[in-house]
Amino acid sequence: MKKQNLIHAEGLVTESLPNGMFRVLTDNGCQILTHISGRIRRNSVRILPGDRVKVELSTYDLTKGRIIYRLSNKS
Repeated sequence: MKKQNLIHAEGLVTESLPNGMFRVLTDNGCQILTHISGRIRRNSVRILPGDRVKVELSTYDLTKGRIIYRLSNKS
């Protein structure tokens, strides 16, 4: 079942925190505290500081979100 009323954004992982938490700086300049989604955790995708990620945010709290996709680096 898909969740409604979610905001999608892209950003850069700036800091890795314990328990699968990360700080992400979005393209519009907001700092977000995020955690890894279950699908990424299940497939053991490694996320490191400096990676570009796609994040989904709830409309209720725009300071917390979930990493749903790791984007490929263009460098």
